[in-house]
Amino acid sequence: MEKPEVRKLADKAGFINSRKKDSTGICFIGERKFKDFLQQYLPAQPGEIQTPEGELIGTHQGLMYYTLGQRQGLGIGGVKTAAEAPWYVVKKDLTNNILLVAQGHNHALMQSHSLNASQMSWVAGSAPTDDFSCSAKTRYRQKDQACRVIINEDGSCTVQFDQPQRAVTPGQSVVFYNKEICLGGGIIDSTF
Repeated sequence: MEKPEVRKLADKAGFINSRKKDSTGICFIGERKFKDFLQQYLPAQPGEIQTPEGELIGTHQGLMYYTLGQRQGLGIGGVKTAAEAPWYVVKKDLTNNILLVAQGHNHALMQSHSLNASQMSWVAGSAPTDDFSCSAKTRYRQKDQACRVIINEDGSCTVQFDQPQRAVTPGQSVVFYNKEICLGGGIIDSTF
């Protein structure tokens, strides 16, 4: 089924988002290298790559080129004082322009038990009035993750996961499900 057909069905069914403008985010840049695309529009701001202990182990070309949990393309190779294990991006310090990396796919700094989200959008048209349990996804193709959603007075949400989550990234989406039914979602503001 093509998008125009889906829109017609959604409009007939009375969905409030049936006439919503299509998303044209960065995922639609096509078959180009992400870094090359960004370099055309944003100036690079090189900075330090550090370990959680504050050891300088390299330089980065700009924080915008890295994502939490990223392993490839860090350009730090072997570090004399470190074990022979891969390095992963665990934090981006925007204030000081520092890329923080650590060894280990599931390093503690990459784990989050909770998140705060805002700019909520609910399929039902309005936010639930009570806190609820459901499953959530914070990454593309991620398996459902059990959680509790707490509705805050300002319309934002606090999400508490049953199990720690890896590389939950502020600025990305969290989407809530009740089995196969999408309930809504929002933009991740912070993790803890």
